[in-house]
Amino acid sequence: MQDRELIIDARGVHAWYGSSHVLHGVDLQVARGQTVGLLGRNGMGKSTLIRTLLGHVAQRDGHIGFFGADMSRARPHQVARAGVAYVPEGRGIFPNLSVRENLVMAARPGRDGHDAWSYDKVLATFPRLAERLTNLGTQLSGGEQQMLSIGRALMTHPELIILDEATEGLAPLIVLEIWRVIGEIRKSGIATLIVDRDYRRVLANSDRAVVLQKGQVVLAGESHELARGAELANYLGV
Repeated sequence: MQDRELIIDARGVHAWYGSSHVLHGVDLQVARGQTVGLLGRNGMGKSTLIRTLLGHVAQRDGHIGFFGADMSRARPHQVARAGVAYVPEGRGIFPNLSVRENLVMAARPGRDGHDAWSYDKVLATFPRLAERLTNLGTQLSGGEQQMLSIGRALMTHPELIILDEATEGLAPLIVLEIWRVIGEIRKSGIATLIVDRDYRRVLANSDRAVVLQKGQVVLAGESHELARGAELANYLGV
């Protein structure tokens, strides 16, 4: 995999919260158009890795590259401007803005000027949002808030979208809807990094997967191969 094909090229990444050393030399690569699953039990460093890549963790070391540029010390807004969208655990929508305002405020062309994920396409993808355009964020259900969070991320026309526990705490029918949309995102050519507790769905909807244990990569490979192997159970407790 040549560097010019990589969106994320992270090598030897360490991260700390105060005196707590959380990540220990993590390597992670995501290529253009590729979907990568990030797996591991709770507390193994998945969200910390995402936050470190995005520049939210100040105490960090190692190389973090985006699109061939060294962004090891980049701030979160610089990573976002590079073409990376983030759907955080907890959704992070603006509660006092309407659905329409949440979407429109995020709209901007992609790195090469493309605008495939228009306002109309996002509403067509999430019909529930189209029915609630004037509702405030606080008036939406958890599932609708998650749809809004993903829709808002798509309005930035990212090259990469990072989904951190996108289906956490949602009703089964809404979970199916979110995975349907993830499939559409994947087909559209946007690279995706997915964290989700349902490792079977992650493996079924990704090209590669990386497993973290205690802040280190302990397993990595093609998703279909990991799904067939016996090693996964050792690290996920399944």
